[in-house]
Amino acid sequence: MELDELIETFEFLGDWEERYRYLIDLGRKLPPMPADEHTEANKVRGCMSQVWFSHSLKPGSPATLEFRGDSDAHIVKGLIALLFAVVSDKTPKQIVDSDIGEIFTRLGLENHITMNRRNGFYSMVERIQNIAREELARA
Repeated sequence: MELDELIETFEFLGDWEERYRYLIDLGRKLPPMPADEHTEANKVRGCMSQVWFSHSLKPGSPATLEFRGDSDAHIVKGLIALLFAVVSDKTPKQIVDSDIGEIFTRLGLENHITMNRRNGFYSMVERIQNIAREELARA
């Protein structure tokens, strides 16, 4: 799913009650993260909720990143799904070169998500960017 498609869906839904339900539904549709990946090393720091990210490099020309994630909070799982919809199957360079935080602004989340969730969202974005940078450095 591309960012423009997410924005269209958010605009179509109209009120924030429906948008929250949509976020929670996106989170429910996240593929389950294997239990053995719920480790300290995969924990995202800076989130009030518990959040874990892991990834794999999908071979190809060029190789792309595939992310897995989980949280103990429904809204946060939805935010994870939003992020992953935009960055999964992109190359590390595409991720490093993109403004992932733009998702938050373009969807209008800054006015409807608590400060703690906002900070957590940006911690998740930073973690994704760091993963992409690490993969670029290995290439």
